[in-house]
Amino acid sequence: MDTSRYTDGERLQARPRGNYFLFSFLFGLALAFVIFLPFILVDGGRFIFYGDFNVQQIPFYRLAHDAIREGNIGWNHLTDLGVNFIGSYSFYLLGSPFFWITIPFPGEWLQYLMGPLFILKFACASLAAYVYLHRYAKNPNAALLASLLYAFSGFSVYNIFFNHFHEAIIVFPLLLAALDEYMYAHRRGIFALAVAACCIVNYYFFVGMVTFTVIYFFVRLIAGSWKISVRDFLLLALEAVLGLGAACILLVPSVLCILQNYRVSNPISGWNALLYDRPQRYIHILQCLFFPPDLPARPNFTPDSESKWASLGAWLPMFSMTGVIGWLQMHRRHWLKKMLWILFCMALLPGLNASFQLMNASYYARWFYMLTLMMSAATMMALENPRIDWKRTIKWTTVITLAVTLVIGLMPTFIKEDDEIVSVTWGLEKYPTRFWCYAAIALISLTLVVFLLTFYVRGSKTFYRASFICLSAVITLYSIYFIALGKTQSDYTYNHIIPYALNGGADVTIDDLRDDRVRTDFYESLDNSAMFWQVQSIQAFHSIVPGSTMEFYDSIGVQRDVASRPDTTHYGLRALTSVKYLFDCDHDEDYFAGEDYASPGMPGWMYYGNANGFDIWENENYIPLGFTYDRYVTEDTYENTGEGHRELLMLKALVLTERQAQKWSDMLTELPETEIKYTEEAYEADCAARAKLTCDTFQYTNTGFTATITTSRDVPVFFSIPYEDGWHAYVNGEKVDIERVNVGFMAIRVNAGTNIKIEFVYQTPGLLLGVLISVVCILLIVLYMLCMRTVEKYRRRMVVVPHNMVVRPLSHYAKKHNTSFENHPLIRLKPRFKPDRALEKKEDFPDEC
Repeated sequence: MDTSRYTDGERLQARPRGNYFLFSFLFGLALAFVIFLPFILVDGGRFIFYGDFNVQQIPFYRLAHDAIREGNIGWNHLTDLGVNFIGSYSFYLLGSPFFWITIPFPGEWLQYLMGPLFILKFACASLAAYVYLHRYAKNPNAALLASLLYAFSGFSVYNIFFNHFHEAIIVFPLLLAALDEYMYAHRRGIFALAVAACCIVNYYFFVGMVTFTVIYFFVRLIAGSWKISVRDFLLLALEAVLGLGAACILLVPSVLCILQNYRVSNPISGWNALLYDRPQRYIHILQCLFFPPDLPARPNFTPDSESKWASLGAWLPMFSMTGVIGWLQMHRRHWLKKMLWILFCMALLPGLNASFQLMNASYYARWFYMLTLMMSAATMMALENPRIDWKRTIKWTTVITLAVTLVIGLMPTFIKEDDEIVSVTWGLEKYPTRFWCYAAIALISLTLVVFLLTFYVRGSKTFYRASFICLSAVITLYSIYFIALGKTQSDYTYNHIIPYALNGGADVTIDDLRDDRVRTDFYESLDNSAMFWQVQSIQAFHSIVPGSTMEFYDSIGVQRDVASRPDTTHYGLRALTSVKYLFDCDHDEDYFAGEDYASPGMPGWMYYGNANGFDIWENENYIPLGFTYDRYVTEDTYENTGEGHRELLMLKALVLTERQAQKWSDMLTELPETEIKYTEEAYEADCAARAKLTCDTFQYTNTGFTATITTSRDVPVFFSIPYEDGWHAYVNGEKVDIERVNVGFMAIRVNAGTNIKIEFVYQTPGLLLGVLISVVCILLIVLYMLCMRTVEKYRRRMVVVPHNMVVRPLSHYAKKHNTSFENHPLIRLKPRFKPDRALEKKEDFPDEC
């Protein structure tokens, strides 16, 4: 917005008496503290929520924290079958400054730091919003109010479920503030630093920020709010490129990693780009603007909108859409009005909505924090604009809120049997009690807005004081209700997570549980249970894994999208991936071997004992990690085998390409079709054959892993570790080729010998290149800022203006020289303006002069 809309006198009058930047941070900190403290106290100093927060954010923080403290930043073997640590965790936490705050603390403290970190994040979001909004506010109290609306919006509270989304909420206002600073004050370098920060924090959200910022920039240019020369535009583009380059230390490895994920190659097209395939989604989008957010994975207003994890939340606490509608109803041209209409249209058109996530067809509204910032700005400006018809805007907001409430809450549904109505149900919502609570909060909030506008003078100190009190009450009420409601969705916090997960499996006394050659399996248990204990497992809830892992699972008929959860029909998979122990939760209703322990779900499993809330089973067909083959089958044979038998085939023979088969023909012979049988007896025999010759030792290191083996013949040594380009192998110090075998794993050739040393070294693909680009771009940013500072100083020196030169009215000259210009034939006097008169009074010249 053009700052010229305020006069100097108005600016001077609006100047805050205190540090409102500090106020915004402390206000947000205090509100977040009040919201989170009850739950932290109830959970014994921890903050535990439900769903993804419990099973991803908490164990991810601990795992990454310990890995970094140990210097293990290459290959992480505790995630799925193994992952590229930087590529897999940069999306979740590696770019977050809040994560790095935890590094000095012991690992055991992590579970107690999650709550304080959340409190700090909300405070920083409030501060960041104020940094952007205060430029457009005449009264800093209005900017402070709007910053709280943004920090505690429906989007922010909804995404407590996704802990790592809040970093994007914090840095986005700073990106816009940096762009504003460039356009208004011509301050160089700040925008480059903001771009780098946004990209490092989270590359996924950075894509949406780029889309938004481009729209924001050109809308303001077209609206006449900004003007820019070609030179300044090119310098701005240069800053954007340098900022992007500075973030390459994480960006390059992350991009190379996610390009392997098939989920990124799903572009939106056809009718799906024009209309949502779920009509209820339009209602869900409308509802999220006027009501507090639904719980993730538990949609209530629109149960069949298929947007369970879409982050649909944009409600502004207490004010709802009143200020936004009021601003949109004004008959004036303004960049923010245009911006809001564009964003609302983009939310309703699937193709435009997808532009915030590289045109991916999966539906997410994870850019709505940008919308809420614009809505907060509109509410702030509406509060300061005397021409806003608040009676009209409140009426519109109330009518829409009541209409949605009554239609969804009271719509009849007729249940028929044999074309006859047998009963009637009222309401379309899934959880009626929760629905009416949401409606009550929304309507009470509107009542408070009416109260404030009726009994207080808008813009006065008492108005803002009362607004802060009411807003704080609404924020606290609805946030606590949301969190409490979420905690009711998980009944395992106190009977499982705290006693059996967060203790790291301390009560399990199995000597080789953490042996690097041993993996585990958790039957129908809490996601990422193994990660809590920091043991290897084939069960993992993690979205970003090597493409070879996804390809392998897909080939054997196991769905691998956001998690690896192979069921017990894939018993051969356990032997192939060196699973030795299975843990079955002893306090749920899912039994691995039945209530009488008599019928194990997979062949070859024997009861081991009970500890730490689990029944423990041991695999009699266990094969240590790092075993050998003497037979092979080609990929064609593998493809012609049914999916249900493919993992069993890989226990009989190594799956090779034709080229690999010729290369290793001196070590391996092709498996005859007559010997291929898929019985339990054949399975046990194959496992025994594979276990005959395995590595004597196997140990992970910070650079990869090492192993030793003794063999009387040349053999291929197979490791059920995902193949990636970053791997390099050495046998007795000599580099050897790594072959991609068994669809997605690794094997090398080892010649006959005693105590042969095998070493695999992992170098994160793209990391070195990313570091080099980042270093160069950071140096260029520093050089650029120094050059711009030098140029600016030079330009100032070139403009020679005496320090005492002041432009004064002609009356000043006439008074000083005892003359008059009235009725002069050559000089026509103009009427004096307020600044002239103020200057005259300052110089002690009377009005007559």
